Amino acid sequence: MSNGIVAKRYAVALFQLAKEQNVIDQIENELLVVKEVFTTNQELIDVLNHPKVTNEAKKSIVKEAFGSLSQQVVNTLYLLVDRHRVDVVTEIVNHFVQSANEERGTEDAIVYSVRPLSDTELSAISTSFAKKIGKNSLRLQNVVDAKLIGGVKLRIGNRIYDGSVSGKLERIERQLVANRL
Repeated sequence: MSNGIVAKRYAVALFQLAKEQNVIDQIENELLVVKEVFTTNQELIDVLNHPKVTNEAKKSIVKEAFGSLSQQVVNTLYLLVDRHRVDVVTEIVNHFVQSANEERGTEDAIVYSVRPLSDTELSAISTSFAKKIGKNSLRLQNVVDAKLIGGVKLRIGNRIYDGSVSGKLERIERQLVANRL
């Protein structure tokens, strides 16, 4: 079975448990911490995937690293260690976050701008674009990109809304080149 399917099954199970216990936000925040650790700490992944390290030793490492997190998250990590599926942790987190967003009617998005945007500006962007994609709101992450010259560029999933000056200049250039041929 592919890792994507396996990760989705674990994520769905964990999401249903979190929903029953009404702790979706807490579990999501903890899983994002776990994802950060797993993406930045290759040594941890190497140890947890090493065949000569016993499962008990791996579980003790997990307990030491993530013992302060909720029991649901720690037990999920224990289960992944037992089943030699530690390599799907980041995919599980991604699927869980996606399920949580669907439950809330939100979507994650990245706003690229020349300068950091104020909360008011982010709220206005969230409100206007959430309606366009049929969601209640957007959770925006603001990324400063001086190459835009001005305006903003918004990435929602695999869609990009480009209202930047550099984007407009590129479109004008493409039109001019196309008309010249």
